[in-house]
Amino acid sequence: MAIIGIDLGTTNSLAAVWKDGESVLIPNAAGDMLTPSVVSIDEDGTILVGQAARDRLIAHPEKTAARFKRDMGTRKEIRLGGRAFLPEELSSFVLRRLKEDAEVWLGEPVTEAVVSVPAYFAEPQRSATKRAAALAGLKVERLVNEPSAAALAGRLGGDGAEGLCLVFDLGGGTLDVSVVERFEDVIGVTAVSGDARLGGRDFDLAMARGFCQDCGLDLDTLSPRQQEMVVRQAEICKIALSAQDPVIMAVDDGQIRASLSLSNEWMIRKCAALFQRMLGPVRRALLDAGSSAGELDELVMVGGSCHMPSVRGYIARSLGRGPIPDGMARPDTAVALGAGICAGMKARAPDLRDLVLTDVCPFTLGTDVLNRAEPSRPLLAPVIERNSALPTSKVAHFTTTRDGQEQVTFHIYQGERRYCEDDALLGELTLDVPPAPKGSQPIQVRFTYDINGLLEVEAVGTEGRQARLVLRRGDMSEEEVRRRLEELKALKLHPREQEIDRALCARGERLYAVTVGEVRKLVGDTLDLFQEQLTSQEPLRIAKARRKVEGIFDQVESWLGDAALRDDEGEDLP
Repeated sequence: MAIIGIDLGTTNSLAAVWKDGESVLIPNAAGDMLTPSVVSIDEDGTILVGQAARDRLIAHPEKTAARFKRDMGTRKEIRLGGRAFLPEELSSFVLRRLKEDAEVWLGEPVTEAVVSVPAYFAEPQRSATKRAAALAGLKVERLVNEPSAAALAGRLGGDGAEGLCLVFDLGGGTLDVSVVERFEDVIGVTAVSGDARLGGRDFDLAMARGFCQDCGLDLDTLSPRQQEMVVRQAEICKIALSAQDPVIMAVDDGQIRASLSLSNEWMIRKCAALFQRMLGPVRRALLDAGSSAGELDELVMVGGSCHMPSVRGYIARSLGRGPIPDGMARPDTAVALGAGICAGMKARAPDLRDLVLTDVCPFTLGTDVLNRAEPSRPLLAPVIERNSALPTSKVAHFTTTRDGQEQVTFHIYQGERRYCEDDALLGELTLDVPPAPKGSQPIQVRFTYDINGLLEVEAVGTEGRQARLVLRRGDMSEEEVRRRLEELKALKLHPREQEIDRALCARGERLYAVTVGEVRKLVGDTLDLFQEQLTSQEPLRIAKARRKVEGIFDQVESWLGDAALRDDEGEDLP
């Protein structure tokens, strides 16, 4: 049974599947790759999805809904023809249509999918997305961040050289920015940022408002049908400006009649505030990644709104780069293609077995510790820092704080504030300890966190005493939790204990034993450096260190071979 990848977009949605060594887009019933994320109710109560629903936006705005992705995770009700729907219910109709189209095209049932979401989506939004999938009859264990999927598509699409890239994903309703590092078969996201209320739709509205102002109209006083007509014409002109400049925008419904020549320069002027807003998430992502624009090897621009030359030019100039062509033929399909790759990874496709995709934890996870200055206000001791690569497993060491203490309670918090009272309490666990003087009972606490939101906390004291807490999303079944905990066991195996790293350490120890002087010191320092990187337990850092160490060891072994040859010829060794 095939697993598909889905880009559930604000404006359009797409599906893809890993097939014959590549990610392939799945056409809908009309033969198009893009399915409008629009839902409408016909006069007879039939639910319409896609282009058929979009065609009713102007004629029947009260029975048609679009852009509901922006309200995912809220309890906002959207009324269509007298019926109320939650955003995830409307999204489920779109997902069901994609599922049905995929089943027809593949010729087999589809019950599982990997769905993309904006990287900055919070837990309520992610859970709502999974509920929407469940309502559509799809099992979704994995959500992939949209810029991560785009970076993955670029890596396998032939333009993914190793280096640091910024993924700028401007879709119809959201902006997502990520700093991504690509190294060998590891693609690691180092920082994320975004704006949930900035996308192509906002440009349409700004252009529509600017058109009305220049033509002596008031957009806010027009009827809903007229407003949708003007905004739709603005969208058409926005798209046309990507290929020609200027274009004529005209509206005529018998009541209002106006026309205006629009240029890219006019659009930039009318949308100035939106262009300025785009830079905020870019700056935050670079700052959190500890990088500068000058360190970027590549700027990847995806999302349908990146077709606009004005957007590409503005971001390129802001980052100090030259003109960026519309290099990717269809930037609006990159996320779906990446989701298709993730679906192949989920299905354990043999040709994707060595590929590793890491995302980051957007918030810090830790526990409380004694605040000696103000004992009533415990401090947060971070265990997993924000922007740590996921999945991850980190250990912290603590001890008792009172003489004769028999129990230690760890409160688990999420947040960035110094005082625990200002962070979000997730749960607690209590460990029994033998009575002893304070500070004499060491306790090891391990946090293991996976990419799907499962957090396992284990506390281990002396005499084999242990305590364990599992925090999970509400939509996880007991069987799913059990299986994921089994998978997480591999994370707790320190990288130095894994075969490839054990072999490299053993190689270094052998070279250390057979060398002397400066060469021996070089081998020892290199081995220390590698073991220090292993302590980070972060795949990207370890992979980079591994390549560097292997290069040094290769040079040492080459020198040893040459030295042995010179020795055989009667020369003195250095």
